[in-house]
Amino acid sequence: MDLPGFAFERQDESADALFYSAPRLVVHIDDATIAALTQFYGETLTAGADVLDLMSSWVSHLPTQPPLGRVAGLGMNAQELAANPVLQDSVVHDLNADSRLPYDDESFDFVVNAVSVQYLTRPFEVFADIARVLRPGGISIVAMSHRCFPTKAIRFFHAASATERCHLVQQYHVRDEAFSKSRVVDRSPAGADPLWIVMGRR
Repeated sequence: MDLPGFAFERQDESADALFYSAPRLVVHIDDATIAALTQFYGETLTAGADVLDLMSSWVSHLPTQPPLGRVAGLGMNAQELAANPVLQDSVVHDLNADSRLPYDDESFDFVVNAVSVQYLTRPFEVFADIARVLRPGGISIVAMSHRCFPTKAIRFFHAASATERCHLVQQYHVRDEAFSKSRVVDRSPAGADPLWIVMGRR
C-alpha cells in the first residue's frame, strides 16, 4: 500500500503525555460491540495464555472464560490502568515516544489492542516489537471501530475507508515479515458500532 505523506500526522502533535495526563474513563464502542469483542476473545484466547493488553485503559473487554494466565497492561495513564480489574501488572509507556515494549522476548501468547491502533505514529516499529515479545505461534489481535479521540488519531484513519484501514493494519503485521500471515474478521453486530478485527500470527 502506498501511503500519503500525511498518513501518520495528527491534528494535535503536542506531547501525548499531556493529552493523556487526565484519566478518561470512556469507551469507543457501544455495549453490543463490546459484547461481540469479548465473545471473540473468548473464542480465540486459550486457557492459561499470557496476554498483553496494549494501549490499555480502565477496561480490557477480556472474557472470564477461558481462564487466562498473566494479564499485563501497557497504557498512557496510571489511574486508568489501576482501575482495570483484570490487569495483574501494568506500566505507563508512550509507544509514540519509544516503540520498544518494556518486556522480555517471548513473554506473551497473545497481544491484544482494542480500538487504539489509530493513535500509533510509529506503527511498523511497534508491531516489529510486538512480534519480539510474542512466543512462537503467538497471535496479535487488533480490534477497530469508527470512533476515536479525533485530534490524536492519525490522519489516515480519518481519510481511509474501513477496508483501507484493515489493509494498513495487515501491513503493520507482515510488511517486514514480523508475522507469517494476517487476516481480517468482521464481527460487527447488527445495528451497533462496527467491529473489524485484524489478526497476525508470529
